Amino acid sequence: MAEQSRSEHILELAKELLDDIELSRTSAESLVLKASRLARWVGSEEIRYWLKMEMGGYNGSNPISLKYMGITGRWIDGEKQTGYWGPLAQQAAAIDAEKAKLASLRTPDSSGEWASVAIANVTNAMTACANNISRLSGIRTKVLAQMHSFVTEIYYEKQFDSLSESIFERYKRDVDTLIGETCGDILEQIPSVMSRLAEGDQEAISHALTSCRRVIDSFADAIFPPQDGAIEIGGNQLSLTANKHQNRINAYIHQRVGSDSRKKRFRQNIANLYDRVSAGVHNDVTVEEARALFLNTYLVIGEILHLPEKIV
Repeated sequence: MAEQSRSEHILELAKELLDDIELSRTSAESLVLKASRLARWVGSEEIRYWLKMEMGGYNGSNPISLKYMGITGRWIDGEKQTGYWGPLAQQAAAIDAEKAKLASLRTPDSSGEWASVAIANVTNAMTACANNISRLSGIRTKVLAQMHSFVTEIYYEKQFDSLSESIFERYKRDVDTLIGETCGDILEQIPSVMSRLAEGDQEAISHALTSCRRVIDSFADAIFPPQDGAIEIGGNQLSLTANKHQNRINAYIHQRVGSDSRKKRFRQNIANLYDRVSAGVHNDVTVEEARALFLNTYLVIGEILHLPEKIV
């Protein structure tokens, strides 16, 4: 629940920031503060340091500082290390000051020998203001573009995570219902597997894989109880006795799936899965592989339980 709330908070903050940037509805300083909070949440160290400089100013000794001086277009002369070292808020304030200065400049209404000089001075001052506004606006635009890129990446990543979690949670609830209706004792075994996998040591992993194998065996007994005789699948006679769990699962699938390629995929997946959870009891298996095997077991059971009624 806490992790879900964290993801939701990050997604909400990222969306709010994107709206702030795209709609120009807040100050530069506020944008940097919000982006810094987002960077802290997602643990992006380089971005955090860059945003810290956008709050307090750049310095000439740090490689990240020099990197983002270039990215944000702050250099006047890179070789001489001259540029706009101030934070974003300072650049924004300078833009406003230059705009106010430009608005106050007027071409003098004068005549005489000094008229041309006065007009030239005002014209030059207006040009200088316009150039400064252009350069400073370029810095601001590049900073916002960099920030927008960072926030967008986080937003869509979290949106995808949220969608994935939503899809999996819906599927899990559906599968749990089917398991409960068909073979409820399996649900009682799943918490034990998860608890063992959380421990992470080799003995716990071995116990977890043993439980996975028992889950598969219990599943086979529930959907296709043992019986005398055999079933013909693909020209082969498969025994359906108590110790032939894979055969009975494949018999259940055979009665419900018309596609030979899908039957083959099921058969191979079940065989590989059963072999691995059985071998893993005696051999070294990493906790990551054990978790993958458990998840695969759960997903295979879910897919089988979603198969239609018997083919007529």
